[in-house]
Amino acid sequence: MGQSPSSPLAVCLNAVCHGRSDCVAYPDSPGYQDFWVNPYNLDLPVVPIAVTRPETPDDVAGFVRCAAANNVKVQARSGGHSYANYGLGGQDGELVIDLFKLQYFSLDTTTWQATVGGGTKLADLDHRLHEAGNRTISHGTCPGVGIGGHATIGGLGPSSRMWGSCLDHVLEVEVVIADGSIVHASATENPDLFFALKGAGAGFGIVTKFIMRTEPEPGSVVQYSFSITFSKHADMVPVFKQWQDLVADPTLDRRFGTEFVAYELGAVITATFYGTEAEWKATGIPERIPRGKVSVVIDDWLGVIAQEAENAALVLSDLHTAFTVKSLAFTAEETLSEDTITRVMRYLDDIDRGTLLWFLIFDATGGAISDVPMNATAYSHRDKIMFCQGYGIGIPTLSQQTKDFLNGLISTIQGGEVQPLTTYPGYVDPGLPNPQQSYWGPNLAFLESIKATYDPSDLFHNPQSVRPGARIVES
Repeated sequence: MGQSPSSPLAVCLNAVCHGRSDCVAYPDSPGYQDFWVNPYNLDLPVVPIAVTRPETPDDVAGFVRCAAANNVKVQARSGGHSYANYGLGGQDGELVIDLFKLQYFSLDTTTWQATVGGGTKLADLDHRLHEAGNRTISHGTCPGVGIGGHATIGGLGPSSRMWGSCLDHVLEVEVVIADGSIVHASATENPDLFFALKGAGAGFGIVTKFIMRTEPEPGSVVQYSFSITFSKHADMVPVFKQWQDLVADPTLDRRFGTEFVAYELGAVITATFYGTEAEWKATGIPERIPRGKVSVVIDDWLGVIAQEAENAALVLSDLHTAFTVKSLAFTAEETLSEDTITRVMRYLDDIDRGTLLWFLIFDATGGAISDVPMNATAYSHRDKIMFCQGYGIGIPTLSQQTKDFLNGLISTIQGGEVQPLTTYPGYVDPGLPNPQQSYWGPNLAFLESIKATYDPSDLFHNPQSVRPGARIVES
């Protein structure tokens, strides 16, 4: 563990660890930055005051009490995939509580509800659900993402239009709150806290255990892919418009999930349809998108997930690099006009990007996600049908030119809109001028009220988390 500082915080943390190795480390500990901190975005360095590795909820509670007693901010890390390193606090001097040892799992084969530890990674959860009863949940495509952050911020993926987001599967949680107590939250127990944890979790507590509804694995799945290269990006306009027209269709079959990825002089469209080949053809979708490669997978759900993860690897996946990221969300009325699409593609042709490694990703949303009322959970993008993420990657370092390129790209998209676009906090944008309003919009005032009740000193904090506000008394 190295030479521990003798500060009151360190004395408290060491007491919780009670002599266990691999339990806490400090900035002077050997391998601290590489082994303990290990930031996801190498362009945003951060030095936590300490990193802890609890083995039980009681450990988590003890570490939280240590931080509160010493006026130190806290953030939990589950998988560590925050684009802005918010699982490390997002700024120097915070206490990190790394949940990776919290690996509980069980599946009730009567209710088909799963109990999942807060440090579980999506790939491990997929295998455990499969082995325990051929079950699954809706979630994103990156296998190294942790459930602790994913299921408390949104959790969007190819099956979300059919089953809802990852957080829509959460029925109950065990959570450590700011006073160090361990409580349960659900629709009937601490419902206001439960509301906040389903979409804004980082600012309200540390979930040590989830109880989640599960879905039966689909028997047949159709996977589609189409790739094309261009001599110039302007040639991409009709292809993107055709794809966007499809995802903007309010009658689009919910069994269909898709994304459009633009990169240097090329594009890839991928899609998953949860059904048989005959059902896929009957939807009429194959006639509405470019003719591409189609494969039918039968009774190999883990193979489907692996292919989706391979598609995600086109961008960042589990690779720790220096990168910049921007994101936007679109309602049906805010989709890109043909004029805006043209201006975006011309911008890509004309600007010096400072890197060949950049991606502009559009993914379809809506469907079952939109069935849940806007005020039912903190997640406030129920009305969206499409998200956009822009990435610029530096090898080995990120240049200002690449940052300027991405800012200009997003500004070009925004320039075609009547009002400012919002975005989803799971696609965190550390450069947003008013992040809380953008992330949580109509739910922000209620969230600030809940924060004032459960965490008035803002113990659970990152640069863009919900802050305490005026308390709202419900009539």
